[in-house]
Amino acid sequence: MSLWNTRREGAIAVSSYKNPPMNYFCAEAVAEFTALINTWQDPEIRVVVLTGGNGRFITHYSVEELYALAKDTETLQTRGPEIVESYHAMLLSLRALQKPVVAALTGDTMGGGFELAMSCDIRIAADGDYRIGLPEIRLGITPGGTGTQALPRLIGVAKAMEFVLRGRVVAPNVARDIGLVHEVASDPLSRAMEIAVDLAAQSPTALAAVKACIYDGSDRQMSQGLAVERSMFQKTMLSAEALEFMGKYLAVPLERRRRWIDSSR
Repeated sequence: MSLWNTRREGAIAVSSYKNPPMNYFCAEAVAEFTALINTWQDPEIRVVVLTGGNGRFITHYSVEELYALAKDTETLQTRGPEIVESYHAMLLSLRALQKPVVAALTGDTMGGGFELAMSCDIRIAADGDYRIGLPEIRLGITPGGTGTQALPRLIGVAKAMEFVLRGRVVAPNVARDIGLVHEVASDPLSRAMEIAVDLAAQSPTALAAVKACIYDGSDRQMSQGLAVERSMFQKTMLSAEALEFMGKYLAVPLERRRRWIDSSR
């Protein structure tokens, strides 16, 4: 049985993770998700929405699997780096997907689950009594699925250091306040879909260019990042979509243009 169930709603692909009872991530789920990312290259898919089940998003990676690997020192020494590298490659592929990915965090989102969420572009958390964070230090290990690199880029080095050293897991409102998630909503999937519908109506060329500018540019020095921005601006200006969207704007009477821009927020 598939752990990831995907449906299409127009130009939006919605994938739900269900692995009862605790929604732990596992090797089987990683293999499925890696294959899923390839299917999302379909140009008819404009936006991807990820969500969970059983009142959780992805609680964390299966400690049972990690414990078994730690006990098998021969496999760990020979294949450990390869296993971690494949997980990194999966999440880097998700981040590099040339379309927006919105995560609806429906409950516990820790460890490997939070690392996956950080690789999404927009995170909407459910309002409720559950936790978001990186508790790995409490298991005697470090985050191994991009957490130590993604979190400083998200909230800054000093905050990330304290967060990971203490193995912090926080309530959704705290997660929003410190920048781990963008919004808290009573129905995160509905809110994620609202955002996805708005994104799906935008120029796919421009959406992909924005991701390239922000992700590629922020990993470089300012001058190099500006080179990425120049390249992406030129690419979008040369697109047929730019003429179409700007033409629609110019067709709106002057007094209504602000309302037109704000109409879909």
